[in-house]
Amino acid sequence: MNRIPVLSALTIAGSDSGGGAGVQADLKTFAAHRVHGLSAFAALTAQNTRGVSAVHVPDTGFLRAQIDACFDDFEIGAVKLGMLATAEVIEAVADALEHYRPAHIVLDPVMVATSGARLLEPSALDALRTRLLPLASVITPNLPEAELLLGCAIADRAAMHGALDGLLALGARAVLLKGGHLPDRGDVVDLFAIPGEVREIAHPRLQLDAHGTGCTLASAVAANLCLGRTLADSCVAAADYVHDALRLGYRPGRSEVLVLDHFGAAPRA
Repeated sequence: MNRIPVLSALTIAGSDSGGGAGVQADLKTFAAHRVHGLSAFAALTAQNTRGVSAVHVPDTGFLRAQIDACFDDFEIGAVKLGMLATAEVIEAVADALEHYRPAHIVLDPVMVATSGARLLEPSALDALRTRLLPLASVITPNLPEAELLLGCAIADRAAMHGALDGLLALGARAVLLKGGHLPDRGDVVDLFAIPGEVREIAHPRLQLDAHGTGCTLASAVAANLCLGRTLADSCVAAADYVHDALRLGYRPGRSEVLVLDHFGAAPRA
């Protein structure tokens, strides 16, 4: 059998034992886009749809070994970064990415969960700003995360537009700022920005309590980049995918929290 070159996407993130977010959601997203998925676990969590009960951060040497194993054997078209909870983990990941220089890096700066829980150690915020943001092709913060990065409130859509220049100034080549946290009843509007250009991506608001949307959005951007789409088109396609997966979602646990239907929302060839 002839070998056919296949681009892979690598997620470096935390696990979700409940299967709705983190590495598990990333791998489902890659598979739904028919992109080969690779993973390096930066954190292990004991969690379900009701919450997180325990977190274990593996040794950074083992994290680097996972990353090295992936780059040693696969053609990696994009890397998605998720939960990197400590400064030591961020430094180890940044060192690896500076060594391998993948074509695309999608950084979901996981600092604040949808529930509002703080997920990043305070000492790690500076490491994220100085080591990872300058390496990123695009960052995908939600509004609480953007507020932490900028040190100011983002209370409305005008403030979202105003925050874009500050986020780009942190070093990333592009920003996909998620607007789902705005307390309004209109459409959910995400903003894609590169220097000199802003694009609004709007979808009807779905009044649902969901899990894993941020992980899925960033991994869908990475998958679309692997498929050869431009950065702007990848972000639009990823937002469409998350909306469809949310609309088709289901509740596998005993809570009311919804998990995305990755394969129901899979792009049709």
